[in-house]
Amino acid sequence: MLSVILPILLFTALLLAIFGALKRFALWRQGRPAAVDWLGGLLAMPRRYLVDLHHVVERDPYMSKTHVATAGGFVLAALLALLVHGFGLQSQILGIALLVACALMFGGALFVAKRRLNPPTRLSKGPWMRLPKSLLLFAGSFFIATLPVAGILPEGFGGWLLALVLAIGVACGVSELFFGMTWGGPMKHAFAGALHLAWHRRSERFAGGRSTGLKALDLSDPSAPLGVGKPSDFTWNQLLGFDACVQCGKCEAMCPAFAAGQPLNPKKLIQDMVTGLAGGNDANFAGSPYPSPDGKGRPLGEHSGGLHLPIVARQGTALVDADTLWSCTTCRACVEECPMMIEHVDAIVDMRRHLTLEYGATPNKGAEVLDNLIATDNPGGFAPGGRLNWAADLNLPLMADKPQVEVLFWVGDGAFDMRNQRSLRAFVKVLKAAQVDFAVLGLEERDSGDVARRLGDEATFQSLAKRNIATLNQYRFERIVTCDPHSFHVLKNEYPELGGRYQVLHHSSYLQQLISAKRLPLGRANGLSLTYHDPCYLGRYNGEYEAPRAVLKALGIEVKEMQRSGYRSRCCGGGGGAPITDVPGKQRIPDMRMADIQDTGAEVVAVGCPQCTLMLEGVVGPRPQVKDIAELVAECLLELAPASTAKPAPVEAAVLEAQL
Repeated sequence: MLSVILPILLFTALLLAIFGALKRFALWRQGRPAAVDWLGGLLAMPRRYLVDLHHVVERDPYMSKTHVATAGGFVLAALLALLVHGFGLQSQILGIALLVACALMFGGALFVAKRRLNPPTRLSKGPWMRLPKSLLLFAGSFFIATLPVAGILPEGFGGWLLALVLAIGVACGVSELFFGMTWGGPMKHAFAGALHLAWHRRSERFAGGRSTGLKALDLSDPSAPLGVGKPSDFTWNQLLGFDACVQCGKCEAMCPAFAAGQPLNPKKLIQDMVTGLAGGNDANFAGSPYPSPDGKGRPLGEHSGGLHLPIVARQGTALVDADTLWSCTTCRACVEECPMMIEHVDAIVDMRRHLTLEYGATPNKGAEVLDNLIATDNPGGFAPGGRLNWAADLNLPLMADKPQVEVLFWVGDGAFDMRNQRSLRAFVKVLKAAQVDFAVLGLEERDSGDVARRLGDEATFQSLAKRNIATLNQYRFERIVTCDPHSFHVLKNEYPELGGRYQVLHHSSYLQQLISAKRLPLGRANGLSLTYHDPCYLGRYNGEYEAPRAVLKALGIEVKEMQRSGYRSRCCGGGGGAPITDVPGKQRIPDMRMADIQDTGAEVVAVGCPQCTLMLEGVVGPRPQVKDIAELVAECLLELAPASTAKPAPVEAAVLEAQL
């Protein structure tokens, strides 16, 4: 009986799965065109799945081992089941192999079931609660059905009753795991996720690469949408990426806005895009809703949409409320944690672009800041002529007066803030102590455009960037060094697409080079109780975690690490224009970060970002001192005899000599 029923079940489910896959693919393809390497992506997919993706999954050892057993066992069991029970290859060796695969899958499914007995709040419930049962049914039913093939039990063992029970078990398991992969259900991520890895919109992220710069809009094409106003405005592989979401909630657990009670949940946002892709409302979402002021969460079922309907309504409700998009600090904590490598921040900025460029609907002080950037080249609206007032007594060399320099010091808009002027002055002191041949642009420097781009004003960003690039291209320098991670990121990763390609360093990296090259006369800051806060745009965006710590170590400082540090550092709340849009929540993000700092017992928190300095110093009440890395280095400089007239060795050569 089983020999008749099993092939019918398997091939029916397989045909339905193929039909569902074609329908799903056609749905994704209604997004805007995107060039992908079709064959190369498919060939690279196994490595991306087994290596690149697994590196992220491995951060949770429990789920990593569970996933290897369950997913690996399922793939092997499904292939062998088709051979043995579908095509009737009744080989004892294949039968034993299928038993091993089913046992492996069953063992992994038991751990999935254990996690689901008392699941973390970040995990979606609903249909996901039946997944362990489906996995166990699939593995258990095929295990028993294969025992006669492996020669362990006689053919026909148990009679028609057992055959019927096994057929029901197989039908339940196969329908969930085969049919559900492409038609919708907890296993949909397995099908969509594999193709998402193959045709990822940021293929540079694989094989150890990094890709964090926002993609430029083609503002010269009148037919191109200005940002994303409806789901079909996303590129088709972005829609595919949304469908790959496994609803694990790791993005939710790391999101600073969600933790602060602001109306953003990255997982819910991605699922809202899936709802928009397929059409309908969010009533069936089985995870945490967007936070609300009363603490109960925003109600489900009130937001709906479709592929060609607005994502954010100008009046009434649509898929997403505007303040959900404006709550994001663009810290990339969600992207860093996502085991399916989904690009949440790209999607959020794309939707912000539509609101800003089409409607000018940037909330609170957003419009004022964008007007200031257009009128004065800085977000504060300060008179451009005051950009160098902080250095009136420092006799800074100007690029316009020098044919070529070793370092172009990009000052940034910290020049207009009295607190950050202290950090800039400290860094200038260090540069002079190291006898670095440097200069500044002075009044020729404009805002890098970071704030405009994160607020969705791509036109203002490109205008500022192109003018800065035209200025920079007039001069000769070896590298650009800046104390601002936001300017560092934009100059390094987003200007190249517009024609500006430079070697750019954050000042912590350059300080490390100067110290390694023995170009700085440093004393020690022994006994200083200090912790270090990783800026998002230096760490998660650019992978620089070690240089600041190496500088502090060279000063004799032992860093007391916070529980959330490195790639899991909590955002200060200052990125993405969040202080400008100022969406309210239950608490402030910098207050949460200051609590992390105070838990270490440190007297000083070292930072490497002017935004982080302002956000952390804005915390009310007793708190540790906030000091920039440059300030700490400047405080440890030793007073020496008048400098030699001999030119110091270039940094690279001196570093190499020190290493030999």
